[in-house]
Amino acid sequence: MTVRIIRHSIVPDTGSFEVRFSDGRKSVYFYWDDIPSRRLRPEQVDQETAKKQAQEFARKASLD
Repeated sequence: MTVRIIRHSIVPDTGSFEVRFSDGRKSVYFYWDDIPSRRLRPEQVDQETAKKQAQEFARKASLD
């Protein structure tokens, strides 16, 4: 099984990291916004934190 992390960003300073699985499992998204006043959801963090969360999740998922 392959696990990929794909960065999505259309609007400057905001976006998501998608953890995509090759075995057909549903993707998991980690949303980020580098401007704290624009964070609409409590799970939104800055880009570096979201990237680390996505990498950790992908690492654990690949072991399952």
